[in-house]
Amino acid sequence: MAVHHQGDIRAPHMHADVCAPGCTRTCTCTHTDASTHIKCWHGSEQGPWCHYPAPSLYPKAQLQGLTHWVDWDCWCLEHLVYKIAASDSCRLALEQPPSRTDGILHAQLVLDWLPVTLVPSCKENHCAPHSHGPQSRRGIGALVSPGLALLVSLTAHCSPPNTKGASQGGLDASRANLWASANTSLLQGFWCQPASQLSRDQLAALIRRMALQQVPLRAWQLSCLANLAARQGLQRDFELHPPDLLLFYDLTQVREANCRAFIHRAAQGDTELLANLPDQRAALQHRALACLGGPRPRLSASDLLLLGVLVCDMDASSIMAADPCVLQNLLRCPRLTATQQFALNRLLASGRTKLGPPGSWNLEGLQALGPLATYISPGLWMQVQEAVGLDFFGSMVAMCREGQLSQRDARRFVTCFLEAKAKLVSSRFKRDTGRTCIRGDITAATLQDNLFLVRYDCSQLESCLGNRMLRANLDPLLQHPLPAECQQVVKTKLAQVYPGGIPEEQLRLIPSLVYLYSCGEIGRWHITSRDTVVALLAPDGALENQTEAILQKFLDHNGTVTGALLVAIGGSRLCWMSPRQIQAIQPSEFRLAGTLDISSCPQSQKNVLYAKAREAFSSARTVAAYYRLMRPYLGGAPVEELRHLAQANVSMDIDTFTNLNPRVLQSLSVGNVTTLLGQNVGDLQKARSHPTISSWLRSLNQSALGELGLDTDPTGPTGPAHSTTGTPSTTPWMPQLAPTSDQPGSDAPSSDEEQGLAKGLILLMDLNKGRGDLPACVPLLWA
Repeated sequence: MAVHHQGDIRAPHMHADVCAPGCTRTCTCTHTDASTHIKCWHGSEQGPWCHYPAPSLYPKAQLQGLTHWVDWDCWCLEHLVYKIAASDSCRLALEQPPSRTDGILHAQLVLDWLPVTLVPSCKENHCAPHSHGPQSRRGIGALVSPGLALLVSLTAHCSPPNTKGASQGGLDASRANLWASANTSLLQGFWCQPASQLSRDQLAALIRRMALQQVPLRAWQLSCLANLAARQGLQRDFELHPPDLLLFYDLTQVREANCRAFIHRAAQGDTELLANLPDQRAALQHRALACLGGPRPRLSASDLLLLGVLVCDMDASSIMAADPCVLQNLLRCPRLTATQQFALNRLLASGRTKLGPPGSWNLEGLQALGPLATYISPGLWMQVQEAVGLDFFGSMVAMCREGQLSQRDARRFVTCFLEAKAKLVSSRFKRDTGRTCIRGDITAATLQDNLFLVRYDCSQLESCLGNRMLRANLDPLLQHPLPAECQQVVKTKLAQVYPGGIPEEQLRLIPSLVYLYSCGEIGRWHITSRDTVVALLAPDGALENQTEAILQKFLDHNGTVTGALLVAIGGSRLCWMSPRQIQAIQPSEFRLAGTLDISSCPQSQKNVLYAKAREAFSSARTVAAYYRLMRPYLGGAPVEELRHLAQANVSMDIDTFTNLNPRVLQSLSVGNVTTLLGQNVGDLQKARSHPTISSWLRSLNQSALGELGLDTDPTGPTGPAHSTTGTPSTTPWMPQLAPTSDQPGSDAPSSDEEQGLAKGLILLMDLNKGRGDLPACVPLLWA
């Protein structure tokens, strides 16, 4: 029986002896204001320290990540659970027998408001948690005592590399059923290689659970999962599968009788996931048209109900000709192209929608438009009744100040609305060098008015905002979605208020203004805190090319780039760090950050990041574990690395393949690529128009193309796109793919932080990082 100790978390440390099959390990838990440490040893030998940030220092989003230490020499099997409970108790406990982790220590940080307690028992050298009824389990542990807890689940593989019953890189069949009972955060860590060992029934149960829990998976996970499902003949059960997964299915296998049902469910997914599979995206649109019976000049309400999010790829003429219900479809689009915005305004101006003509619009109707209202042109706002427009303006600013509407979208709306108002109002509020403040001095109370920007245009802002008021109320001022001209006014005034440089506490308040500053101006800032770096490099903060300058000011003041900081600012910021800054990151901190999304990086930066990642992850014991950690960084891999991975049968997903170095890809033979992709080689058909893929295909002869199962025209249409009976070569609905990112200053959507599972469950918490374009009122032709 193991001895279990519990002590006050404020004490310097506590000890706990933990039982495990055949041996005992002693662990010390130390808590400080900055971090929590766990140190384990056996006898006189000591393992490495594991550092975890204290919960008070980082918001929930930064804690929901994965941490790992590279392997050390292990002495016994163990599964440790360390917790900080609201009662200020610090305990280290043994829970379930672990799965093998290929010598890599994994940790998951989870904040949970549910009551939490883990009380293990050890009998006959086997450990299992006590049961406390049906609600005693949530995720990994039993949760039963009060308070917020930080759960750090540590699983260390301490058995020989060739553990019986677990093949290299695979999932132990005896534990495969855990997939079917895992919670959403665990399922987010889905990995195809171990899942390929699941039986048909187990895989079916896993996919159904993903659908039931609406687990958000990334494109690299979905593409290979779709292939696994196809191999097991599960595609016919599509009605029980996640809509996102249907986007990746082989559309030639969709039966005619199921066509409409399949498209209807697939159209509930996120087509942005197909960003690297342009041919699959086009094929989906053609298949949808075929399900409707062919092209038609006007899409009806029932057609639009079937098409769902696929309408986001329609061109302007199709939107204008469609039933007014098309507005419901457009609400699901992540963004509208300039031509789609033009079509939206034409449709709203026609009066055919439920809102009627602009002169009859009311507050409720405008609010029903949701984010579409941010695209309304100045010409239409000029036709809206003033009282209605002002009420709606106030409601939009209130949503922005409460964080319910992004600054980007709110600023686009405000810019267009104020432009319309400026054309209607007399010139008395316009800049007059001979006059001073007309509206009255701006006070703290003034800034609480949601119509502040209507009452004070940018010239009045300059005249009526005193320096002392700006210094004391910078935060509430910048909560308003200021137009670009007004932002420039604030920047100029800040320079007057702080001629020696903006204080650091104020820098944290100006992410929305950072894009206005040159690298020379940033060079005069004093940045000593990681919190300041995170604020300035937020998704709506600095431009990408300002990243290096901001980070350098932090490093100049003895700052260091830690794993927590990398997770907080997101992988896309790595794209804009200098090679010297990247090289300065300690491998241990890079490991703590886990896998970051660097797909948007230029090739030169991918090469640098690959070298850093290899330095951090090269000590993984197996190729499977190494590949799981290195997958996001393989865009910078040399040809020798890819050939080695091909020989190891990693079955690279098509999303990762499209991000490889195009020049390196040219050096790979058909045999290399076929082996590298493995069971996913058929996905080349879905991505053959992708620049990286098409460039490689053009270098092949007809015989090689035939070997890959592709037709002899690498630039021609894909099979699936033309597999639907009766689909003509020309159609009134011309697919117009929406861009995957906005410019300037945008990143690919979201990024994931994933870690491997290798002989057990993968733990993953999603950290999506995104950013949008700078707000601007797109000039549309409305008089």
